[in-house]
Amino acid sequence: MLGYIVRRVLAVVPVMVIVALFVFLMLRLTPGDPAAILAGDSATPAQLERIRENLGLNDPLHIQFISWVTQMFRGDLGVSLISNTPVSTMIAQRIWPTLNIAVLTITLSVLIAIPMGVLAAWRHRSWIDYAVMTFSVLGFSVPVFVIGYIFIQVFAIELRWFPVQGYTPPTRDFLGFLQRAVLPAFTLATIYVALIARMTRASMLDVLGEDYVRTARAKGLRENVVLFRHALRNAAVPIMTIIGTGFALLIAGVVVTESVFNIPGVGRLTVDAILARDYPVIQAMILLTAGLYVLVNLVIDISYTLIDPRIRY
Repeated sequence: MLGYIVRRVLAVVPVMVIVALFVFLMLRLTPGDPAAILAGDSATPAQLERIRENLGLNDPLHIQFISWVTQMFRGDLGVSLISNTPVSTMIAQRIWPTLNIAVLTITLSVLIAIPMGVLAAWRHRSWIDYAVMTFSVLGFSVPVFVIGYIFIQVFAIELRWFPVQGYTPPTRDFLGFLQRAVLPAFTLATIYVALIARMTRASMLDVLGEDYVRTARAKGLRENVVLFRHALRNAAVPIMTIIGTGFALLIAGVVVTESVFNIPGVGRLTVDAILARDYPVIQAMILLTAGLYVLVNLVIDISYTLIDPRIRY
């Protein structure tokens, strides 16, 4: 197991190097000048040149890249060109709202979607199966901002059960956090419930006809034991992949939902940085997202060997 983990970790290094190089070149070669944004429309050419020199934008690309990578190895993600705030500080301030909403969303999605998918597979071609599949199609088809506005209109404005917008840290007021996080979490969970339920149904259908399932039933085991202990465990590999990928996507920041519910997360931070061409922030956010996906896939790969004993490392 240790050797497998070491090999997987070493395989991450070239991936992150390629991502870093791609991000750096993409931002530097696209049109736009951060110096012009900083200086304003009335800036003179001399002022623009001075700003570029101070920011190091006049250095050759390879010098800029080496300097950036060297800073990252020291744990320095740079300083925002717009707010003059360390990028690590900006991310630390924004990551917790996104992380808290993501954990709540994935928890709700798993608790709702997996029983739905198992039930749909168990009652294949029944009205239950058709109802789950219909919900899955609707969950994929309706835009997330439409679902968000419907929830706001019904549960916040008409019924007045929850606040319309805003965010409260759970460390300061946990009940206040739940009140403000329920609507955005259920908005996002609508999509992920549809995705996980559909994958669970498909995976369960693949294993319900296997010999070990028939043997378990022939032994007289209760149906819930057959479904959840035997069938679901062997169908869990693709389900784990979907859950892990969804969690990484949520951490990366769901911009639309954060905008609709006025949540100060990393998604809005990334959009603001792109509009302002704030190179250090954009680079850090893309690398953070890529690193998160790599980490999640690494955890999933290791989990496969624990979930399914047939997989060898």
